[in-house]
Amino acid sequence: MKTDIEIARETKLKPIQEISQAMGIAPEQAEPYGHYIAKISPQAMRPDQIKKNNLILVTAITPTKAGVGKTTVSIGLALGLNKIGKKAIVALREPSLGPCFGMKGGAAGGGHAQVLPMDKINLHFTGDFHAITSAHNMITALLENYIYQNRNNCEGLSRVLWKRVLDVNDRTLRNVITGLGAVTDGIPHESGFDITPASEIMAILCLANDFDDLKRRIENILLGYTKTGQPFTVKDLGIAGAISILLMDAIKPNLVQTTEGTPAFVHGGPFANIAHGCNSIIATKMALSYADYAITEAGFGADLGAEKFFDIKCRMGGLQPKLTVLVATLQGLKLHGGVAERDIKEPDMEGARRGLVNLERHVHNLRSFGQSVVVCFNRFASDPDDEIAMVKKYCNETLGVGFAVNNAFSEGGEGAVELAHLVVDTIEKNPSQPLKYAYSLNESIEEKVDQIAKNIYCASNVTYSSKAFKAIKSINEMGLAHLPICIAKTQYSFSTDPKAYGDVRNFEMKVSDIVINKGAEMIVVIMGDIMRMPGLPKEPQAVNMDVINGQIEGLS
Repeated sequence: MKTDIEIARETKLKPIQEISQAMGIAPEQAEPYGHYIAKISPQAMRPDQIKKNNLILVTAITPTKAGVGKTTVSIGLALGLNKIGKKAIVALREPSLGPCFGMKGGAAGGGHAQVLPMDKINLHFTGDFHAITSAHNMITALLENYIYQNRNNCEGLSRVLWKRVLDVNDRTLRNVITGLGAVTDGIPHESGFDITPASEIMAILCLANDFDDLKRRIENILLGYTKTGQPFTVKDLGIAGAISILLMDAIKPNLVQTTEGTPAFVHGGPFANIAHGCNSIIATKMALSYADYAITEAGFGADLGAEKFFDIKCRMGGLQPKLTVLVATLQGLKLHGGVAERDIKEPDMEGARRGLVNLERHVHNLRSFGQSVVVCFNRFASDPDDEIAMVKKYCNETLGVGFAVNNAFSEGGEGAVELAHLVVDTIEKNPSQPLKYAYSLNESIEEKVDQIAKNIYCASNVTYSSKAFKAIKSINEMGLAHLPICIAKTQYSFSTDPKAYGDVRNFEMKVSDIVINKGAEMIVVIMGDIMRMPGLPKEPQAVNMDVINGQIEGLS
């Protein structure tokens, strides 16, 4: 089979105006970025249509390092639904340059289920990530200037929380010292860099309901504390208006198309292990405005991604999914069944059978939110038929959930028709109940964390570092205990140990730190050794990338 980029390059794309006009978007509300990409005005949203149409979440079992193909399934489902005569649109996150040049090599789907033009989507796209990086670092520069100008008076800061960001994987930037040199070069102090998808600006962009909401949230970003112990925000700097200028275009959803000409919104890109991991509320609502079925995804496994999708994004955006699709692969099941990572591509019926406990845990968790669930088996060419049949039987007879095989990677929309029919039939006969959140907003921070840790992760207890307890005290003093919780932890296990696979239970979850995202209006609870600035692998994907005869090679 041809590579992703070969398939993408050979696909004849429609002019983006043709895509937008076929959807019903007025020409003046679509701003072309070249021939095949457009920014869509938030005014194009149709509030009266949003609640009438069907929102479908795609999530997954606990992933392997290579993932389980959620994006390919999300795109494939949109293709399949259109194949059977339904009007479907997919709404996805934007890829980050860090993982693209590091582990992934791209994140725009795969095979015959891609969003296009994949090279532009994977790289600079419409500049949203650059705008967020610039906005974040502009705050940092203005904050540093404020500290410098007020260094000799009581208006200065005693503690700074705000760092810098870059959209790269660079472990050497996690901890730095700034302001070295002459007195006029600033005040030396410890700082560091997070990756752009971990920026609070990214979270704000994706959780804002409109531009005014974006500006309000930027105003509320907590930057540090004054010498008298008072919270210091962007509003205190008086620069919210200036920062919002940099995001005027970034807040507009990006419209592209799939390999089969299906409309796709690709907008925003917070990571799911260190942020809330969902595309923008605006883009999701835009998809619901113009499609009978809007498909979106939550990052990583359902415990980490879907929980935050429900408890943060849906709660803030007033969204109600009609169905959740849980993606599984034989490789993922075998890893959770105790098979060595190097052997998970080999036939192993018993290994796959043992790994079903991980799938069952996720189905149970999703049902606890009131969700109707179907399992999508994302098929690889080497998967044995008897092992697939075993998984299907377990899903149908033991778990009582629908099961469909996804072949969209190799067959496009035709390979997702089975899944599309299952999704439509399930929504018509057994749609999800109104969302049941994992916790109530009026509970304390500790109670909320306990609810997630014990009910979703099956931990026995939660412990807190002194640093975390200090943050909780500040949260309570500022009257922010009502905000939702955003768990930051490894994506490779229910526990905080990335190598504890399967159905791990009765472990301790230690809260190492708590970050107050006052602007994004969520409390980030960091568990274990999770990093907000990833590093690169020994052989990064960048070594496989090049421009040959004017064409980009190495993206996948």
